[in-house]
Amino acid sequence: MTSRFALALGALCLCGSVASAQITERPISLTPAKAVEKPSATASTDSKGPTDTIAKAKTLTPAMPAADSVRSFPEDIERKKLLESTKIVYINSDDTPRPSADSVRNLINNFYVNQFRHFMDPNAPYLMFVSKDTNLAMGIGGRIAVRGVFDWKDVVPANGFAPALIPIPGDPTRQRAIKAIPSGTCLFFSLLGKDPRLGNYTAYIEANFNGYNHEDFMLKKAYVSFRDWTVGYATSTFSDPAAIAPTVDGAGPNGHVSKTNVLVRYMHSFKKNWTVAGSVEFPSSHIQDQDGYTKKCSDWVPDLAAFMQYQWDGGLSHLRLSGLMRTISYRDLIAERNLNEVGFGVMLSSVVKVCRPLSLYGEVSYGRGHGSYLNDLSIVSVDLVADPGNPGRLYQPRAMGLTLGAKYNFTDNIFASVTLSEQQYYARNPRPAADYRYGLYGEACVYWQITPRVLVGAEYIAGKRVNNDHTHGNSNRVDATFQLSF
Repeated sequence: MTSRFALALGALCLCGSVASAQITERPISLTPAKAVEKPSATASTDSKGPTDTIAKAKTLTPAMPAADSVRSFPEDIERKKLLESTKIVYINSDDTPRPSADSVRNLINNFYVNQFRHFMDPNAPYLMFVSKDTNLAMGIGGRIAVRGVFDWKDVVPANGFAPALIPIPGDPTRQRAIKAIPSGTCLFFSLLGKDPRLGNYTAYIEANFNGYNHEDFMLKKAYVSFRDWTVGYATSTFSDPAAIAPTVDGAGPNGHVSKTNVLVRYMHSFKKNWTVAGSVEFPSSHIQDQDGYTKKCSDWVPDLAAFMQYQWDGGLSHLRLSGLMRTISYRDLIAERNLNEVGFGVMLSSVVKVCRPLSLYGEVSYGRGHGSYLNDLSIVSVDLVADPGNPGRLYQPRAMGLTLGAKYNFTDNIFASVTLSEQQYYARNPRPAADYRYGLYGEACVYWQITPRVLVGAEYIAGKRVNNDHTHGNSNRVDATFQLSF
């Protein structure tokens, strides 16, 4: 009885309730009932009444088609099961009618309505505190992820598999390696709500164990979204995580555009199938200084990013065109003056539901001075590099990334995916012999969703790095993962 009262008191303090509370824990029922204009008297009784029945939803968010939709994809079914697994703690005074489970579902479903959601992003919390007017939902959730890894042939000296890190020449003492890591384990806090001035809003904080030795706690995301605005530390607008097929390894394909920045973003959807976005993002450039000739200046001009997208299949398929513009500064120590270099990036990305079990993914990017936005090139720091034969001057090299993938669902909870990726780096001649020229990445994995919140998977990865002098290294990896979301 004491713990029950403490839970109620804690929930009231967090939600700002001023009335005495009675807490009822129950799953969200998603079984459609006959359509009605208002909840029946039985469904609106006090908290000691029977389980809610739901009127069929008249309108749902694009990312969550109705349960009786003609085209019900495996992703829709997985989402439905996740919502059904969520436990609800209602917080309000005794005389307030309980909301329909349909309105609760729509509120919690906002957790998944995200143009930048990645396959590895955590699910909504298992336990959610919800006000009876369904204007507020709050939860603390997380994921326990354990990954076992076995590498052979030129072992990559990192937990994430990146062709840029393949040693050339290989180290004879590191031709095989086995390890287990908690990489991907995370905790997060989520607040979902509705307000007359802010509209639908989300506050989200996530941190994971990817710090020193992949055991320290590090902030991954921290942002607030309201109406069409997002402010905080979030995925860059010049990125499309949904256009990448699932992988087990956390680093993902080497040619993928992946970046998190502190930003202010405006994103608006119109005419049902169109979305546009633009953002001002605080930069973090990486350049190669020439000792005694050049020195990096502080970043002082924000990066500008934007995209235009057409989506269909309830948001499960889309085609996106993205752009990036950035200014990077350095000092010419010979001429004793500061110089600015303007870089850019363009990207075309897509995910297409070809048929119910098959999805295709693709992403191609090209630009100058945008290496810190690319998986492989962010490791080798090539936003600005030395201009050959021109001491004191740096330039922005060209780069192109290509990633293709496919996912096939054998059943609603068992699927396999394959990914091929390439990162090309075009430096001016004469090129340093030992510098990165291109990297190749190939991956195949299979996943089994044992329950809505328990996931296991296994994967094989092959990678290759080639330098300017055509020396190369190859590496192989087999890894497996167990994940529990709560």
